[in-house]
Amino acid sequence: QVQLVESGGGLVQPGGSLRLSCAASGSIFSINRMGWYRRAPGKERELVATITSGGSTNYAGSVKGRFTISRDNAKNTVYLQMNSLKPDDTAVYYCSADVALSRWRNADYWGQGTQVTVSS
Repeated sequence: QVQLVESGGGLVQPGGSLRLSCAASGSIFSINRMGWYRRAPGKERELVATITSGGSTNYAGSVKGRFTISRDNAKNTVYLQMNSLKPDDTAVYYCSADVALSRWRNADYWGQGTQVTVSS
């Protein structure tokens, strides 16, 4: 089994910053793509950012230039640095990982979510 544990959410004022972390643990052979998604109240879950094992990144247009995704492969951890936060960024943020459980088997895993609230 593989577990993803997120941390770093909370309440922040508009214009502020937060850093989310997500650590993967368990029976991991390797991790391919890792990413962050979010679900705002009354909306569908949406992609925030992804990063490959080689460090290639992809961002939603709404966060480009404000958020930075990074990872530490040695620690099986992905980060999301969020700057210039806006009330529209308020959502539950979920970590995801495409995990290779062996050389022949992959599976997708999700964290439990962490709340980010941007409000004055």
